[in-house]
Amino acid sequence: MRVASAWTALLFLLIQGAARACTVKKPGGSTGRFANATLVQLSEFLSAGYKKGVRPVKDWRTSTIVAIDLMVYSILNVDEKNQVLTTYVWYRQSWKDEFLVWDPEDFDEVKQVSLPTANVWVPDILINEFVDVGKSPDIPYVYVTHDGLVRNYKPIQVVTACTLNIYNFPFDVQKCSLTFQSWLHTIDDINITLMRSPEELSEDKSVFMNQGEWELLHILSNYKIFSVDNDDYYAEMKFHVVIRRRPLFYTVNLLLPSIFLMVMDIVGFYLPPDSGERVSFKITLLLGYSVFLIIVSDTLPATAIGTPLIGVYFVVCMALLVISLTETVLIVRLVHKQDLQPPVPHWVKYLVLERAPVLFCIHKKHRLCSRLSSQASDMEHYKDSNYGSAQCTLHHTCEIGQRLSHHDREGGLLGLGLPPSREPTPPVMDNILQEVTAIRHFLEKRDKCREVAKEWLQVGYVLDVLLFRVYLVAVVAYSITLGTLWSVWQVA
Repeated sequence: MRVASAWTALLFLLIQGAARACTVKKPGGSTGRFANATLVQLSEFLSAGYKKGVRPVKDWRTSTIVAIDLMVYSILNVDEKNQVLTTYVWYRQSWKDEFLVWDPEDFDEVKQVSLPTANVWVPDILINEFVDVGKSPDIPYVYVTHDGLVRNYKPIQVVTACTLNIYNFPFDVQKCSLTFQSWLHTIDDINITLMRSPEELSEDKSVFMNQGEWELLHILSNYKIFSVDNDDYYAEMKFHVVIRRRPLFYTVNLLLPSIFLMVMDIVGFYLPPDSGERVSFKITLLLGYSVFLIIVSDTLPATAIGTPLIGVYFVVCMALLVISLTETVLIVRLVHKQDLQPPVPHWVKYLVLERAPVLFCIHKKHRLCSRLSSQASDMEHYKDSNYGSAQCTLHHTCEIGQRLSHHDREGGLLGLGLPPSREPTPPVMDNILQEVTAIRHFLEKRDKCREVAKEWLQVGYVLDVLLFRVYLVAVVAYSITLGTLWSVWQVA
């Protein structure tokens, strides 16, 4: 009995051992509920004895080649004041891990598997221009293929320093670089290459959101090997992201209102120079332009390096408005209050009233002088009537004229040496003669002042036309120059 029991127990142990041996069919197998889970078995097989802190090469002389790729998804912000560019990119990198290799036939034809990033070796490739940590989502997994190729794909919000040139604002094109390199490993340990050809990388805009303020032109790549101490050499891959601003918003809200105000300033020159309406009109334009500059000051980019050309344009427009107002004040000063002014100098008459109209095709007579001419002719007629040479309508006036003629005749006799008439002159007639003489002097003085006023008015008119043409030429030349520059920058 004891021998039979022993044989029975031995047979049971042999059968149980055979069953356990048949259960282990694949390396890295698991027991329990994961007994038939191929991915779990594969994960355990790959992690068995894996050292993530060691570069995954069997021969330490072999360099790990990391292939990288970059796709710009969106331009989030361009801070001209702080010289910072914020972008959202899709970053891809891949490398060969010689320790993460398996035979797909042993694991149910599984050719790739996702593993936690924390469990595998990852190259220390960083962006040199990083200035802040962006809000990037955490991707905890990497893809591993059966031949050891590890693919690490993740989106990154990149906040980088960039030298922004705002001189051409709002027609500016910016070029910012993203430099990828290993922070510690030399080129003997880690080398960098591109996943795609530079041509494909440059023209790829498939994922870019093209509805914002900035337009992606292309992405240029440049591979470089550099050394810090001429001993250790490092590999770097630099991507140049070239973007262009869409200027429509700034053209409508900045340039067009300024152009309209300048056009209204030019139209204001057609107001009569002898009226005060032109001065008030130009002062109103100047105040309106000042308010406009205050409103748009927050829109213009501000840097400590330089001022954009559009800022210079606004300052020059303001200066032109001030010059226009100054010219208007001077012209109004010439054509008003001429009674207090001396006669026009001869050199002014020669240059302004004789030479300038011929050289610049300016009409000598103007409608503004017609009123003064009619008044002067009326004054001449009034003078003749007071001297007694014309027919008088009033009896008293004719009597005064006859007595004046008699007095003139006596003066003429005295001039010939003949004795004057002994007829005495009444005191009333002496008073009348004094009054008439005073009126005559007054009329002569007023006639002279009006002639001076007429000359100053002609000088003011000629100078107004001349300065208006100079101002118009300056504005047109300035506008053509800026328009040409902005057009070239827009096409480039």
